[in-house]
Amino acid sequence: MTPTPFHTVLVANRGEIAVRVIATLRRLGITAVAVYSDADADARHVHEADTAVRLGPAAARDSYLNIDRVLAAAHATGAQAIHPGYGFLSENAAFAAACERAGVVFIGPPATAIEVMGDKISAKSAVGAFDVPVVPGVARPGLSDADLIAAAADIGYPVLVKPSAGGGGKGMRLVEDPERLGPALVSARREAGAAFGDDTLFLERFVRRPRHIEVQVLADAHGTVVHLGERECSLQRRHQKVIEEAPSPLLDEATRARIGAAACDTARSVDYVGAGTVEFIVSADRPDEFFFMEMNTRLQVEHPVTEAITGLDLVESQLRIAAGAALTLRQDDVELVGHAIEARIYAEDPARDFLPTGGPVLDAADPDVAGVRVDSSLRVGTEVGSEYDPMLAKVIAHGDDRAEALARLDRALAQTVLLGVGTNIEFLRFLLADRRVAAGDLDTGLLEQRWADFDAAPAPDDVLAAAGLYRQAVLARQAGGELWADPTGWRLGAPAPVRTAMHTRSRSETVSVWGTPAVAQVQVGAGPIQPAHAELVGGHLGVTVAGRRRCYRVAADDRQVWIADVRGTWAVREADEVRIRRTHQPRQADIVSPMPGAVIAVEVGADAEVTEGAPVLVVEAMKMEHTLAAPVDGRVEVLVAVGDQVAVDQVLARVTPGSVGERPETTSEEQEPGR
Repeated sequence: MTPTPFHTVLVANRGEIAVRVIATLRRLGITAVAVYSDADADARHVHEADTAVRLGPAAARDSYLNIDRVLAAAHATGAQAIHPGYGFLSENAAFAAACERAGVVFIGPPATAIEVMGDKISAKSAVGAFDVPVVPGVARPGLSDADLIAAAADIGYPVLVKPSAGGGGKGMRLVEDPERLGPALVSARREAGAAFGDDTLFLERFVRRPRHIEVQVLADAHGTVVHLGERECSLQRRHQKVIEEAPSPLLDEATRARIGAAACDTARSVDYVGAGTVEFIVSADRPDEFFFMEMNTRLQVEHPVTEAITGLDLVESQLRIAAGAALTLRQDDVELVGHAIEARIYAEDPARDFLPTGGPVLDAADPDVAGVRVDSSLRVGTEVGSEYDPMLAKVIAHGDDRAEALARLDRALAQTVLLGVGTNIEFLRFLLADRRVAAGDLDTGLLEQRWADFDAAPAPDDVLAAAGLYRQAVLARQAGGELWADPTGWRLGAPAPVRTAMHTRSRSETVSVWGTPAVAQVQVGAGPIQPAHAELVGGHLGVTVAGRRRCYRVAADDRQVWIADVRGTWAVREADEVRIRRTHQPRQADIVSPMPGAVIAVEVGADAEVTEGAPVLVVEAMKMEHTLAAPVDGRVEVLVAVGDQVAVDQVLARVTPGSVGERPETTSEEQEPGR
């Protein structure tokens, strides 16, 4: 390929993808322009770009999704081209067309290709004309709920409800019982309409034991189309990919060639130009049979595994194709070397049904493992909020074979440090250790099955001891050497320990510390009293207990101490506030928010009667809806309104227990003001 003529490119995205695209731009000597919302003013991609332009408030519709503001930023900075990343405007045909009208190169396919492939109904029609196999189902514009319910009987259950627009699993519903199809269509339309502005739905037969296989394609404006092999993306939750790898352990060489050819024909069906991904569904029981699902007309989150096994930089390929260069790569030139696996690190809590977490990044460190790459948006001080997608980083491991790649990925995850924000790292390591995952025996339901067996590891004694010694060290620093303020436990007669009730998610113990961190004794619960020594240097805590030394990364916020080593990360806090909250629990049936986010629906009226399990509110955070139900029968008082921003564990509604249909008697306690 010839050198790209672009001197300045604007990256119309945020987070790890913006950081990743900027890295290629700077390597090629191209000026990188970042854009940001108010929530991202101090974000890593802003710091790593050559220049940055504010788009607007945190809400994506007022910033990253505002086409006029993005184009104004491009003109103000002299950007010749815009790279849309993925998500936001990357598959927006109107944006691609607006770029063309504005004389700015859109680094992606033509608007017509985005439009056809962005509507799954028209996409199936287009690829069918090129004899690409499609999943049996019903897909045509204007299908009503009644049409879909009638068609489902002919398709046969289970069926998959899918939105015509968008992707990422939004609006998708698996329905196995005919009685559940009607409610599923209602919720799917609402979610699709909110996410994509289009609530059109269609149905497909659900393939048993499905595996998600996708093929990376490159196409230039001169008619050349090649594929770069496939990726397996079967380890998913709620239709969101979590672990991806290349190549797939399922396909043999003959099937790989056939599915690659089908992907290239898919691209030809819409005169595609640029990098794109064609997604197929393959039955684990019939690996030689595949069906077209959709085409993503953009770069994918998981593109690094393809880069690892091909040696190509796909962002560079996108830039050169957008500049009009012809592909010099031919299909016979593509060689897949070794194996690569990627794990996505999310701000979520697997122990709480993968609900989003958040908070400030207090400390972060990437792993140092051969063959490992990290794409990350993190830096110390980053505030992980509820406005955007919960993915924080990707860890990609490449090895000579699949076993080596798996081992390297596990070691890398063990070394990854992120303090201040709860993540799924422990669950990722649990999943990688699964026997079926190690054997490559995957399907899209495996992750959900394994999650049922996942338990977060309780904090070991040494971690709780380290938390107690860290607290002692902080108190000693605050004392500033004043004898009467120093927390030594000194008194006339026998020394008294400093006792702290420490609480983690799965364990609570009283930790007792005698003396100073330099010369101490420590006891966890009713365990033995042991000699201890602690050294706190920056964010590193070295602790020796009974002659055994361990090193931890440690940081604290106003609620808890975060402690990490290669075994995991634990948030440890004094248990008093937890105990206080628990004492109130039996007195009031509170409905609390399980995550930071926004109230998007209130399902009951004022002073309504509810039965246990009835939906009361819907909270949305990081593109996820979560319905909160009544914990008991009774009369509900809703304390928030639609549009309110709420914090994790905030009380949103309160149910006064009692039999539905009967107003409980008012007690003198309930008449107290402020109750």
